[in-house]
Amino acid sequence: MDFTSYEAERTPDVALATSGESGFFTIGDLAREFGVTLRALRFYEDKGLLAPRREGLTRLYSAAERTRLAIILKGKKLGFTLAEIKAMVALREGSAVPAGGLALTAEKCTEQLALLEQQKVEIEDAIGELRQMVAAFSARSAA
Repeated sequence: MDFTSYEAERTPDVALATSGESGFFTIGDLAREFGVTLRALRFYEDKGLLAPRREGLTRLYSAAERTRLAIILKGKKLGFTLAEIKAMVALREGSAVPAGGLALTAEKCTEQLALLEQQKVEIEDAIGELRQMVAAFSARSAA
């Protein structure tokens, strides 16, 4: 199963509850819905991951942009780079994968899983070391 079919199964249908009859979302709507900052949304726009319609100074995001943001945030949560996320978005939308991007495969997902598992071990080691240091400080304070 590739990422696009996985995401299709995991992403609920887009609800236009906050967008009214226009079918568009404001930057504030998306920021609230996804728990991200306005700055983050503008950053994704600067990187070419989002392309909202403009009406004056107002950014208007379509349902497709909303779905794209969900994929961006899922990719980020899974630890992929912005270039990899851009490729995921392109694959989902049936576009050509950007130069230097990658088509997500079971192999790439397995590699990412191994990387995250290694990082988890390193974090657990660091936590253990810090706990020992805190215990040593506490023991010195008690003495």
